[in-house]
Amino acid sequence: MDRREFLNVLAAGAAAGFPLASREALAQGSGAARMYDVAPFGNVSLLHFTDCHAQLLPSFYREPSINLGFGSFEGRPPHLVGEGLLKYFGIPAGTPDAHAFTYLDFAAAAKTYGKVGGFAHLATLVKRLKASRPQALLLDGGDTWQGSATALWTKGQDMVDAGKLLGVDVMTGHWEFTLGAERVQEIVSKDLAGRVEFLAQNVSSADFGDPVFPAYTIRPVNGVPVARAEGKSKKEAAQAAAKLALDRLSSER
Repeated sequence: MDRREFLNVLAAGAAAGFPLASREALAQGSGAARMYDVAPFGNVSLLHFTDCHAQLLPSFYREPSINLGFGSFEGRPPHLVGEGLLKYFGIPAGTPDAHAFTYLDFAAAAKTYGKVGGFAHLATLVKRLKASRPQALLLDGGDTWQGSATALWTKGQDMVDAGKLLGVDVMTGHWEFTLGAERVQEIVSKDLAGRVEFLAQNVSSADFGDPVFPAYTIRPVNGVPVARAEGKSKKEAAQAAAKLALDRLSSER
């Protein structure tokens, strides 16, 4: 990383609310809203990320200019882009939020904020949020081990190691399965064992149709049992959660 890229990363971090300077200095900066100054609520916190697609390093990310929605989904989130998205959510133009969520003025905004994202920024954010949320669970929604040259060359190992360093507690898979059944099983049984729980409700063995991975898990968070259920649809996830609750009630009688 050269000096220019380093300064760009600092600018992006400041725009995203990372503590790169004093609160007073950031508050006076252009569009330096403290996006992640969210007060903890309750005694259970779940941190979730998804679809990073193996992007370990910061990059110039541009939101799409077209997102087609058909039938009743036309013109509704998440099928909104550009001015339509800003108007719907009341986001002022020319702000860090406008750059994060739309393609508008991309070239100029990219020069201002530089490259964004990457696991260094993500790790900083996770540490910051966990500091004020004891025992918070970090959930990975999948699409993590696939999507970059290094992930291809290492068969996902670079992202597996990154996820462990990040402190992921529970994850599921999606494009992870493009690595092949044997490779996924190898990672789950060797790299994730005792560190990260891998859930997948709709993956069955080819011979007898038996479940390959657990469909749910229960983790205590500050004395509260928290269930994480995985399904190929919201309905199936809800059914798994309901079954989990009934099984727990039965076991406690």
